[in-house]
Amino acid sequence: MAKGLNVAVLLAGCGHLDGAEIRESVLTLLALDQQGANVQCFALDRDQHHVVNHLTGQAVEGQHRNILEEAARIARGKILPLSEADPKAFDALVMPGGYGVAKNHCGFAFNGIGADVAPEVLHFVKAFFEAKKPIGAICIAPALIALILKNTGQSAALTIGNDKGTTAALKALGADPQDRDTARDVVVDEALKLVTTPAYMFDDARLSDVFVGIERAVAEVLKRA
Repeated sequence: MAKGLNVAVLLAGCGHLDGAEIRESVLTLLALDQQGANVQCFALDRDQHHVVNHLTGQAVEGQHRNILEEAARIARGKILPLSEADPKAFDALVMPGGYGVAKNHCGFAFNGIGADVAPEVLHFVKAFFEAKKPIGAICIAPALIALILKNTGQSAALTIGNDKGTTAALKALGADPQDRDTARDVVVDEALKLVTTPAYMFDDARLSDVFVGIERAVAEVLKRA
C-alpha cells in the first residue's frame, strides 16, 4: 500500500475531445485511492483551446470554458490551480489523457513535433524528472512527455497505442515508443521512473481493459516513489 504517499494528478479539463478523458481520470483516482495514496488534483487556470460538442464531435464557435473549472467537475471541486502547485510536496505525478493534454497542456494536436508546452506544465513536469520522482502518463500524455524531454538527450521508452502517425512523431522527438497490443499493457522506463499505459489510444478498448492498464500503471508509479 502507498499509504502516506502524496500524489499530484494533473487534469486537462473535462471531456475526452477537449479536456481530460473522464473515464481515465476517474479510474486513475480510483486506483490511487485503492493504493491508499493522498491525492491532490491540479489544472491550468485559463481558457481551454476550444469547446467541442461531445455529441457531434464538432467544435462550438463562440464558447469559452475554463480548464480549472471544467476539471473541478471530475475532482468534485477539490482541485487547485497549477500555479499553486509545489512539486516538492509530492512523491509522484500522474497525468490522465484526453485531447486536452494535446490541446491545452501543449499544441501537439495541432503542431505535432513543433508544438510548444504551456510554461506552467513544462515547469511542473520537469521538476519531477529533475527530482527523479516517478511519473505516470496515460493515453496521449506520453506525447507531452516526449515534447518536454526533447533536446535533453534522454530517450523515454513509452506507450502511445498503435497509431503510426503518432508513433512516428514521438520517434522524431527522440522518444522510444513501444508497441503494445492492448490497453492492459504498461511500459516502465526505469531510468526516468516513467510509467505509461495506452488506455483509449486504442479507440475500441474495453473499459475493463483500460482500468487494468491504469491500475497497473499506478501501482508501478507508487512502487518507485
